[in-house]
Amino acid sequence: MAIISLTTDFGEKDHFVGAIKGAIYSESEDVRIVDVSHSVSPFNVLEAAYILKNAYKDFPKGSIHVFGVDSERTPENRHIAVLLDDHFFVGADNGVIAFVAGERKPEKIVEINIYNDLDTIFPCKDVFVKVACHIARGGTLEVVGKPVDKMKSLKTFAPIINTEQDQVTGHVIYVDNYGNVVTNISRQLFENVRKGRDFELYARNYRFDKIHNKYSDIVNFSVEKPRRDDDGKRLAVFNSAGYIELAIYRSNLETVGGASSLLGLNYRDVVTIRFL
Repeated sequence: MAIISLTTDFGEKDHFVGAIKGAIYSESEDVRIVDVSHSVSPFNVLEAAYILKNAYKDFPKGSIHVFGVDSERTPENRHIAVLLDDHFFVGADNGVIAFVAGERKPEKIVEINIYNDLDTIFPCKDVFVKVACHIARGGTLEVVGKPVDKMKSLKTFAPIINTEQDQVTGHVIYVDNYGNVVTNISRQLFENVRKGRDFELYARNYRFDKIHNKYSDIVNFSVEKPRRDDDGKRLAVFNSAGYIELAIYRSNLETVGGASSLLGLNYRDVVTIRFL
């Protein structure tokens, strides 16, 4: 049974997600639909890319991933279907798939051309679903589009390394459900530039000189639990996706807040690492 995943900014209030699922089952009942997220911030393609990049790898090979974020077709925003890492991706060519791909080259890219006279305001349902179900039935990408060799990238958000190789400047690309702040500086990039040197990480007026491997690394377990004062401590950590994340230990957005609110960090804010 084919798997079709959905990642959108449609939320849960409106009819959009239900309509998409209904359209999928109308096209092909023999599929399994998985919701990755429908809570992407409106039109935030980088947030969608981060979520999808870290979710798709745990799906079986051959899965089909539909994403509906900033998907209206325009002369500057075409629709594509891509075979990458033995997975299929269907959506707008707005940088999402390029971010997911990273340094890997897709096996196939096609520009979707099944519109005829269709001028839809809901391409995720009316176009992406048809393509996804075609793939689910064993169809080839060449039937739904013409081959192309490039995708739009999100290089604007790539970390910058200075010429002296002693500073990396990155940005906040995602704020998670706990209020933790994810940067676009990967562990691999950090280690490649660091070369064993000490460092200082700056985010607004806050300084970090250590990056942990787990959130609980800041806890001194030799101290009796009633005497510990760890909740609410700020820390930097390499998260499960391999990026540097700034967090508040055991944060709770409804009570003490999270790193985003307590450190005053939001999407696109600058994070700098200086190597000493």
